[in-house]
Amino acid sequence: MAKHGAAAVDKGAAQRPAPAKHARPASLELDRLIHERVRLGILSALAVNESLSFNDLKRLMKATDGNLSVHARKLEDAEYISCSKSFDGRLPKTEYRLTANGRRALEKYLDHMEALIQATRLGQ
Repeated sequence: MAKHGAAAVDKGAAQRPAPAKHARPASLELDRLIHERVRLGILSALAVNESLSFNDLKRLMKATDGNLSVHARKLEDAEYISCSKSFDGRLPKTEYRLTANGRRALEKYLDHMEALIQATRLGQ
């Protein structure tokens, strides 16, 4: 009988999530995908331009080919930006556009940052 009671206590404990120590509330968590400087820059630049070429973004972000490629790929994988490849004569051309998902994610991120800034100013 004692075993049954102990099992019941353990079962109940397993059903309740343990309180996380030092965890930040979800409302304080920033979108880590966007929060990185180059990715935020890519999304911001595409938010105010219909499209930008790889070279345009490279120049604006002051990034290397490899660095920009890695960050752009992460945004593509998240479906925040779209990429199209074509040729301009014999030269390859890569164009990026902000997707609807990307625009929503950027707006949410900016709203979150504005709220954090406002809370910080009110706390002074």
